[in-house]
Amino acid sequence: MEVSNVSAEMSSVYGGLEIRKKRENDIVVALAGNPNVGKSTVFNAMTGLRQHTGNWAGKTVSNAQGYAAYGQQGYVMVDIPGCYSLHTHSAEEEAAREFICSGAADVVAVVCDAVCLERNMGLALQIMELTDNVVICVNLMDEAAKKRIRIDLKGLQDRLGVPVIGTSAREGIGIEGLYQAINAAAARQKSDSGEYCCPQGADRAGELCRGLITYEDSGYMTADRKKDKLFTGKLTAVPIMFLLLLGTFWLTIIGANYPSELLRRFFSFLEGKLMGGLVRAGAPALFREMLVYGVYRVVAWIAAVMLPPMAIFFPLFTIMEDSGYLPRVAFNLDKCFRKCNACGKQSLTMCMGFGCNAAGVTGCRIIDSPRERLIAIITNSFVPCNGRFPTLMAIIAMFFIGGEAGIGNSFLSALVLAGFIILGIGMTFFVSWLLSVTMLKGMPSFFALELPPYRRPQIGRIAVRSVCDRTIFVLGRAMAAAAPAGLIIWLMANVRVHDVTVLSYLADALNPLARMMGLDGVILLAFILGMPANEIVVPIIIMAYLSRGTLTDISDYNILKQLLTENGWTWVTAVSTMLFSLFHWPCATTCMTIRKETGSLKWTLAAILIPTLLGVTACMLFCFAANHLHL
Repeated sequence: MEVSNVSAEMSSVYGGLEIRKKRENDIVVALAGNPNVGKSTVFNAMTGLRQHTGNWAGKTVSNAQGYAAYGQQGYVMVDIPGCYSLHTHSAEEEAAREFICSGAADVVAVVCDAVCLERNMGLALQIMELTDNVVICVNLMDEAAKKRIRIDLKGLQDRLGVPVIGTSAREGIGIEGLYQAINAAAARQKSDSGEYCCPQGADRAGELCRGLITYEDSGYMTADRKKDKLFTGKLTAVPIMFLLLLGTFWLTIIGANYPSELLRRFFSFLEGKLMGGLVRAGAPALFREMLVYGVYRVVAWIAAVMLPPMAIFFPLFTIMEDSGYLPRVAFNLDKCFRKCNACGKQSLTMCMGFGCNAAGVTGCRIIDSPRERLIAIITNSFVPCNGRFPTLMAIIAMFFIGGEAGIGNSFLSALVLAGFIILGIGMTFFVSWLLSVTMLKGMPSFFALELPPYRRPQIGRIAVRSVCDRTIFVLGRAMAAAAPAGLIIWLMANVRVHDVTVLSYLADALNPLARMMGLDGVILLAFILGMPANEIVVPIIIMAYLSRGTLTDISDYNILKQLLTENGWTWVTAVSTMLFSLFHWPCATTCMTIRKETGSLKWTLAAILIPTLLGVTACMLFCFAANHLHL
């Protein structure tokens, strides 16, 4: 079997989606199916993880295209959005229905879960009403065998009148048979020899599957039900969610320190080489310093600080997603969000925000209601992303735990960090409710939530999805925003007016407002200049306090704490800084994503102003209480 990348030699547009072919006789295959049936695994098994991603024109729904070859035949695989039905009006379902009806696909391969086949057949029957060229792929046959579920695939094929192929895509079993069925379906669809049809009397999935599925172990769901009693139980669900959150952050903290330090040293080495090369090339001193100490140093700093936590957090998050636990999180928090007149799916987008708020905003596409989607987008920044972790962890280590390194202190840091994150989650609930009774009035919509079977995570797929689809994508956007910011920061720190740098002048101007918030002008200015990437907030503060012209790092927390206290920091300053780090404007990458997802400048400004006003208010109230109660 040969797999190769898609090229843009020939392309055409159907249903708002560009189809890219290599050869004129390539077969276009649409992969359809419910969520959590292994559709992406089938797609990856056929395309070798090589794919082109894009959006349907006019929709906020993403798709993936890949190219594969079996023998001499080429295939353009289009992974259309997973959905439960084609008869409602979510963006995913509209896009799936529009593409199927457009005639772009020569064959529609409907992927079903062998463990819960009857539930999946409803969508298959709807698709068969729209098109005749259908192949049924019954995936996860290996899991069905483990649960001692037997399926008469030949009998199902006879009843449906379309090819039915059993696969275990994770192991690559049945993929060749799927290719052969697709070839046969495409050949028949192009001929005039007749049409496939859904036979009379099989209009309901229950009747269709009756007698074809044998459960040799009547208690095959017992293990999953026992797990659900633990993970969704009234007394155990919330503590387990907290412990998993705590464990995730502890692993992120303890695991990111060493690789971050290695990356800093590596980028510092490259900085010296770059500067030496520019000197030898005869570049002017001003240009060298702007490029190296301004642009390069900021971009390198962000990469060193941002990459390791994301490379740890995103795989951990994907493991919970792949194992079937994240839908349980939505189930557990649905009641809380419904009381806020919001959607339970918002809990999933909130979880995505812990890795990156831009990714969380993009994830809001899963919410059908435009009103509820806006609420989720606006409130996503109330959970801190990986970019804010370094600032929060540094302050926690210096002012509340002690600067010494160690597993015990890392655990305490994670515990305090988890406490602040719970505060952010509480603010998410409050602001969601506030928006639902003011700017975005309405009642919560109902949605069907599937609790998929617990599964062993697919480590290979997790690595690809986490590193390529999330980590590199987010890091690239952040560095693109940080490059011009590095130049601006360098200019502000080096350009002088009446022997005062622009940086110092602006810090002094912001000082009165900042003091009311328990901060100082340098801290507030650092947050403003750190809008392209939150990772550079602390380095900007250090640079300003030391009156240096470039970003500066102090890795020893004891020395850093001494510098901060010499510049007026107290525990009140530390808490106020953490509060403002938790509640302030989204980063530039997130703002650009909000603008793209909403298509509205008004709602983008609202997503910036609402957390900022709440952050300023929270800091002022805390500072007022601390000063008047003499804490």
